[in-house]
Amino acid sequence: MEARFSYDKAAPGVYKAMIGVEQYLENCGLEESLLHLIRLRASQINGCAYCLDMHWKDLRAIGEQEQRLYSLDAWRECPYYTERERAALAWTEAVTLITDGHVPDTVYEEAHAHFSEKELADLTLAVTAINAWNRLSIASRTFPGTYRPAKTYPLEKGA
Repeated sequence: MEARFSYDKAAPGVYKAMIGVEQYLENCGLEESLLHLIRLRASQINGCAYCLDMHWKDLRAIGEQEQRLYSLDAWRECPYYTERERAALAWTEAVTLITDGHVPDTVYEEAHAHFSEKELADLTLAVTAINAWNRLSIASRTFPGTYRPAKTYPLEKGA
């Protein structure tokens, strides 16, 4: 597969606008690991190879355990995720798959039990942003495999 074009070169304003959203999210107060986890889950749903590669690497770079990563698409059946993460993952799926019946009240109620209104607004923006990134990357056929995390932390033993 070959990339079709680069937003960075063809329309730098697109990339700049998206980076502005990411800068806000970086400082919004939600946990970095949670943000990457929901980005990875939305990217799985959308089938975005570039973003899967990126967020898997980002999570590993901050010390996330592989078991939680390779089990992510079966998070409901695994004991590896906190209740807050589960609520965020359910919210991510509902917002990503919005045409499948909108966001059910039960999903909202569970998310609201674990997130303040501000956090829920920020989480929704994060889900919306990764869905946009997925669509931008898929449409332009951004080539996966070249991404390198900006920061890395030592991995836990046995992780």
